[in-house]
Amino acid sequence: MCLGIPGKVVDIYEQNGLKMGKIDFGGIVKEACLAYVPDVTIGDYTIIHVGFALNIIDEAEAQKTLELFDQIGMIEEELGLDES
Repeated sequence: MCLGIPGKVVDIYEQNGLKMGKIDFGGIVKEACLAYVPDVTIGDYTIIHVGFALNIIDEAEAQKTLELFDQIGMIEEELGLDES
């Protein structure tokens, strides 16, 4: 399954002319393209889908969604950490 996962932007930089960032998903940090959310800043939460930030969301909504994903055991699968 491919869902959008909320993550916190912890670093922003440019790579090959694209706005990129490091996104923290509750301790797991991955790289994502931030080109679709030009107003994003460090500390914002954004929905990441297949390596692209799609929109900015508030922290409460991000935490609620992460808790639900964790309860149903989907965090590892969605972040590509599931070995099965």
